[in-house]
Formats: sequence, structure tokens, C-alpha cells
Amino acid sequence: MSDQPAPRAMIVLVTAASAVVTLFGLREVSSIAGPVILALVLVIAVSPVRSWLSGRGVPAWIQVAVPFLIVVLVLLGMVAVLTVSVMQLATILPTYATQFQELLAEAQRFAARQGFGEEQLASALRAFDPGKVLGFVQTLLTGLLSVLSSLFLMVVLLLAMSLDAPITSKILASGSERSPALVTALTTFAGRTRRYLVVSTVFGLICSTLDVVALALLGVPLPLLWGVLALITTYIPNIGFVLGLVPPALLALLDGGVQQMILVIVAYCVINVVFQSFILPKYLGDAVGLSTTMTLLSLIVWTFVLGPLGALLAIPLSLLTRAVLIDSDPAARWAAALISGDATPAPVPEPASSTAGTGRAGAGPPGGESVGPGA
Repeated sequence: MSDQPAPRAMIVLVTAASAVVTLFGLREVSSIAGPVILALVLVIAVSPVRSWLSGRGVPAWIQVAVPFLIVVLVLLGMVAVLTVSVMQLATILPTYATQFQELLAEAQRFAARQGFGEEQLASALRAFDPGKVLGFVQTLLTGLLSVLSSLFLMVVLLLAMSLDAPITSKILASGSERSPALVTALTTFAGRTRRYLVVSTVFGLICSTLDVVALALLGVPLPLLWGVLALITTYIPNIGFVLGLVPPALLALLDGGVQQMILVIVAYCVINVVFQSFILPKYLGDAVGLSTTMTLLSLIVWTFVLGPLGALLAIPLSLLTRAVLIDSDPAARWAAALISGDATPAPVPEPASSTAGTGRAGAGPPGGESVGPGA
């Protein structure tokens, strides 16, 4: 009787409760967990640089310093561009007060022709108070200062992880015989995350550059700011394109009217939809390993847990969760197929008595990926 398995309902409830406790716990320490996870993802992204330097016999301190400096310089560059651009935005927005009032008056006349009452119009006008726009800019500045305050923590974490990367790689490699499935899962996570970041960054740079050129040709103010925003929102699944489009479209509406706003929307749609809907999926292939539904759920859950940083890290976080909870367990391969949306039947795991066979099934890293984030 003691060997009788627990009821399935109890297992489901305990698992759900554990997930809720874990997520809310991460949410409470999001100011620490967010930078830690971002630092881990960045170290994984630049780990091929260390491997390339190691293969050429470069001294160990250079293998650590070069990837570290690459990440730090990129972060500092993006923060500098965002800081200057957001301050410029806060400066020029008040100059559009007259255009804003004219647009509201035109919208009021249009709504009146459509039969809306005075009370409804007054409520709509209060909702579009220009002060709220300035408040939004202040929120952006506050968020930017928050990023700056955590930048020191991120740099320290990046340095620590860069120093530990070679040791971590050796530890994972030595554990491939004892826990082959877990090591293989972590290896696959690192490879998928790296490919996702590299491909998304390349296409994000192409799209953002074309967006900047289009905005400059259309005369929209601060095209560099909106280009950086478009690059950042590339990493936000499903809704990133919309988040990157709305601010420049609204500014184009204030600066040049409805026609300029429509031209901005058309330009963004042509550039981003072509790349992100047709070209990007071809190069990413099965690197993400998440279905459309799971990608959307990942965005919702991790944004709730870690805030805006969770939206940027939704895919890597979901890949890490999949690696630890599903891919590391050969008996859970059916769940991996369900999450990835792959209709191919998952292979049946070997009996528990065949220990060696099970180990071989998970031992070889797929695609020849290197082991660990420091690979």
C-alpha cells in the first residue's frame, strides 16, 4: 500500500501551487532576479567569442575580458542613446500642444457628426489630456533611471559570470555521465537561446535601420530613438511590433497630421511584417521550440513576474524552464511536443531498468552544441 502512487488530481494541484508560489516569489525579488537572468542570457549570447579566442590559444584573461567588454559597451551605448533621446522627447512634446488641441477639436467635430453626445465627448477629451502624455514621458524617464541604477549590478554580475564561464562549462561536461539528460537539456537551452538572440538581433538591426531611414525621409522627429525602440521590441514576442510602432505613429500624427501617420504605419508594416513574418521564421527554424500559444503565454506570465524586463526575456526564460522541467526528464518528452506544437510523436522512453540506454539517449548534445553558458 505504501507504494501506491498519489492521485493524479493531487499531483496537478501540488504542481500548480508550487508554480504559483515560485512565480510570486520571483516577482517579489524581480529587482534582483531580472538583472541576474539578463546577465546570464548575455553571457550565453557572447560565449562563442570566448570559444573562438580559446581555440586560438589566447590567454585566459583576454577570453574573459573581450566578451565582457562587448556586452558592457553595447549596454552603455543603448542606455546613452535612450537617455539623450528620451530627454529630447520630453523637450519637444510641449511644442506640440497647439497641434494636439487642434486634433482634439477635429476629433470632437467628427464625433459630433457621428451622433455622440456632449457628455461622451467631454469624457473623451479628459481621457486625452496632454498632461497625461507628459506624465508618460516622465514614466519613461523614471524607468530609464531605474535601468541606470541596476546597471552597476548587471556589470558586476556579467563580470562574475564571465569569470566563472570556463569553470561552469567544465563542471557541466564532467556531469554528462551522471546526469546526461539534464546536461543535454541545458546544452540545448544555451544553443537555442544563442541562436534566437543572434538571429533576432541581426534582423532587428536590419529592420530598425530601415525604420530609421523611413522615419527620416518622412520627417518624423527623433528617428534614432524610434529605431532603438524598434530594435528593443524585436525581442518581445507577438506584440513587439505594435509597441515599436505606436509612439512614432502618434508623434507623426502630431507633427504632420493623419497622412504622415498613415505613411509611418505603412512603412513599418512593409518593413517589419516582411522580415518578421516571412524571413525571420525561416532562419530561426525550430530554435525557439515554443508554439504560438506558449509564446503568448510566456509573454503574459513573465511580464507579470518581472515587468518590462520579463517581456524582453520571455523566450529565454521559457526555454530555461522547459530545459529544467521537461527536456531534462526523458519521460516528459510528450510535454515537450505539446509545448513546441510539433505533431511528430515523441519517442517512447526506455524502461527504467535500462539505465545505460537512457543515459545514451540524452548524452549527445544535438547539433554539436557546446556545453553550458560558458561554451
